[in-house]
Amino acid sequence: MFKRKHSSGYSKRQQKRRVEELTQSQRGALDKFIIKEPQGLVENLENVGHDEHANENVENLGHAHVENDNVINEEEQPSQSIPLDIYDPRTWDGLDSKSRDELLANGPRRDLSIEKGPSDKFSRHFSSTFYTRYLSNGDKYDREWLVYSKHLDKVFCFCCKFFNKSPKINSLANEGFNDWVHLSVRLKEHETSGEHMINMNTWIDLQMRLQKNVTIDKHVQQLINKEKEHWKGVLIRIIAAVTYIGKYNLAFRGKNERIHEDSNGNFLGLIEMIAKWDPIMKEHLRRIDEKEIYHHYLSPRIQNELIARLAHEIRKFFLEFLQVDDTSGEGLFEELQNVLKDLKLNIDHVRRQGYDNGSNMKGKNQGVQRRLLDINPRALYTPCACHCLNLTLCDIADSCRKAQDFFGVIQCIYTLFSHSTKRWKILKDNVKGLTLKPLSTTRWESRVESVKAIRFQVVEVRDALLQLAEQDNDSKIRTQANHLAKLGLGNFEFLLAVIIWYDILHAVNLVSKKLQEKDMLIDVAIDQIKGLIVFFEKYREFGFSQAMFVAKKIATNMEIDPKFVEKCQVHRKRHFDENLNDESTQSNHESAEDSFRIDYFLYIVDEAIGSLKRSSKCKEDSF
Repeated sequence: MFKRKHSSGYSKRQQKRRVEELTQSQRGALDKFIIKEPQGLVENLENVGHDEHANENVENLGHAHVENDNVINEEEQPSQSIPLDIYDPRTWDGLDSKSRDELLANGPRRDLSIEKGPSDKFSRHFSSTFYTRYLSNGDKYDREWLVYSKHLDKVFCFCCKFFNKSPKINSLANEGFNDWVHLSVRLKEHETSGEHMINMNTWIDLQMRLQKNVTIDKHVQQLINKEKEHWKGVLIRIIAAVTYIGKYNLAFRGKNERIHEDSNGNFLGLIEMIAKWDPIMKEHLRRIDEKEIYHHYLSPRIQNELIARLAHEIRKFFLEFLQVDDTSGEGLFEELQNVLKDLKLNIDHVRRQGYDNGSNMKGKNQGVQRRLLDINPRALYTPCACHCLNLTLCDIADSCRKAQDFFGVIQCIYTLFSHSTKRWKILKDNVKGLTLKPLSTTRWESRVESVKAIRFQVVEVRDALLQLAEQDNDSKIRTQANHLAKLGLGNFEFLLAVIIWYDILHAVNLVSKKLQEKDMLIDVAIDQIKGLIVFFEKYREFGFSQAMFVAKKIATNMEIDPKFVEKCQVHRKRHFDENLNDESTQSNHESAEDSFRIDYFLYIVDEAIGSLKRSSKCKEDSF
């Protein structure tokens, strides 16, 4: 006789936890099979029964819920079940055959925004690198069968979850796997097992047959797809009618709510008009007339729900404006906690946090991001890529004195013309193309737009300044315009700086526009910033010579000598004991061109590369 083997306490707790998770995932799954009778339907019929004229209407309407005619007045109750996400592994055990076929045909979906999962007690976490398998010969391929559930923080094998018939316990095919330390080894063992290969072939074969519509229930699938397209068309037309009536502020309902009767309102009248020429809506009304359907989506309740859904779009708005006295990281975090409590928002539900580049906000040690992460490790910090680019431009624009003077001249030219309509007219008479733009530290495209207008119209802008210096009555304005025309735009160093700055700002602006797209992903954003770093590294090697060539060509057209202004060399008086042939005592004569390239060009380019690398590293650390 073998003694009964009792499970350990840990095994019992694990089994209890799996049962609880399964029970929680199945909660509400049966609600979709229950149709609740609309409230007040019996009372309405009883009230109508006391009126002879109303009885005739009831006979015309049929038996309401049972037979269903073209009654539009009944209260259509929405489904009481919680809509299931068929791509969530938590719901796979409770899917019906229709949802199962749809999932198997489309395959699993991944949330590409998740690069890393939350850390466990061993500081281990899920990583998107597990999606890729690396072979010994250097090749790599995608594990399309691997699915990560952000709600359960576990990974599953898609094909084994649906087709596994082996009695052997497999966590990847059952309750999920979250031992991140041994996940690499477990995945390698699983994908080379015979059961997984059989299940993978079964899934691929079924997926191909579902997509080609060659399954056993081919005709049933065709009818289902046809019915699905029909209802899509019906809802599109109903939403269009609701949008039209709401746009022009018209009344929806009339004296009665029956189709094909007078005074039934603008909405039903518009539906009837559409049905005269539209086959989809005509078929929909035919089904209502012949009592083939009950849910027809034409009742006032449905109209109100559609109006509400059209109005409740996702919007960005300010919850509250606060006056903060303590701007330290600790003070701001305490204020954040108090505001979330007042708004009845749980701080544990925060999943992302993003701030500007202030040290009190983004600080890794004492900033708000660090303090929030200590309480909620899931609230990962994500720096704004566009804001980081703008700060990069601000850093390089203020990096040296010559850069500050350059943008000062750009702003002075705009200010000189914009402060008077008479002066602005002189500018418009000479400059027919791009308009001069002011500088702004908050508007990200302001710098490139302001430099672009002068880069491609430097001759015309200079002519406008010279004309202003001759015609204006104010001596101060004449002096300022003459100074900008000759010492500003008439200076070869300024022309070269215009070329260099436009190349830099144009490259940054292209990446900035790309990052502002609605469907931008964080990994693509990191690649864009890395590509910008590569551009600056190449521009550091070859950009100066290319800019010199273009600047000399423009200077020749403007009859400006394409030379740098040589500064007088300061010679120090030598002491009697110094060797005249000693190189250390001789003045290191450096040409003006070399000084411009080293102290200006290379300085701002290196500043841009350093700032972008810091920004890229911050994003990579977050993901």
